[in-house]
Amino acid sequence: MPTTDEQSILAGRARRIQDPLLSRARELRHDQTPAEELLWERLRDHRLGKAKFRRQHNVGPFIADFYCHSAALIVEVDGGIHAQQAERDSVRDEWAVANGFAVLRVTNDEVTGDIEAVLARITEALTP
Repeated sequence: MPTTDEQSILAGRARRIQDPLLSRARELRHDQTPAEELLWERLRDHRLGKAKFRRQHNVGPFIADFYCHSAALIVEVDGGIHAQQAERDSVRDEWAVANGFAVLRVTNDEVTGDIEAVLARITEALTP
């Protein structure tokens, strides 16, 4: 299991981000989906259990929709495209878990249809 220091190299301040990946993360922050915007309004500014979340955050070679460093938690909001890229998502999830991160996937429909249930699942994932 990777240490907190190793996770910091992959996702914290000590990480090194390639310019194209950094640019893509900035684009994604600017062009959020409606479900991502809705969830971000509930996660930002320590609004959920006082946990600090970052959006469209570089974690290793990937960009996580939302990331909480203190819990090493990646939250992914999946839209319709994810049905077509399930294998790619599986590879990302396996990499994240192998590097000590927890991954929680929710769908756009879950976020827009029952945000409170999604927030409860995230809160549960934040609890050690």
